[in-house]
Amino acid sequence: MELWQIALLFLIIIFPLDMYKKNKDKKAHKIYLDLLRQSGINQIDQMNGRQFEEYLSSLYQALGYQTEVTKGSGDFGADLVLKNNGTKIVVQAKRYKNKVGIQSVQEVVGAKRYYDAVHAWVVTNNYFTEPARKLAHANDVLLIDRDLLIKLSAQVNQDKTTTRTERYTPN
Repeated sequence: MELWQIALLFLIIIFPLDMYKKNKDKKAHKIYLDLLRQSGINQIDQMNGRQFEEYLSSLYQALGYQTEVTKGSGDFGADLVLKNNGTKIVVQAKRYKNKVGIQSVQEVVGAKRYYDAVHAWVVTNNYFTEPARKLAHANDVLLIDRDLLIKLSAQVNQDKTTTRTERYTPN
């Protein structure tokens, strides 16, 4: 193959494929940015701990759970108690600037027993350390990190927007 043929091949096949990939990456990035905006994660990051607990209570109510925010101190390791079809879930809420460690997992494991719950969750606006993930796995604790919180929040916010739009759409 001569040089001009290679150049022509590049222009006809490889260049458009590269442009397609770059376009696809831009679209994926835009979708991700839209998801971030819709989730309200930037506002969540500005909340204090109690506001985060109240936010999670509202979020889980919108997802169909009955929720109870426990008192601030002496909560025995649970910030929220959720109920869904008679199943009790204890939640440790951590609005942190750093990764969440094993202490939060230990607390919610104790809360699960104290509140006689079936499930235990730790929810954060950040991520979990590797030891926290290992301990959670060993104790059947569900960890909801920043990525899943963004998805849940965006889903609820979209549902609210859709409901509001449907309410005002003429038939």
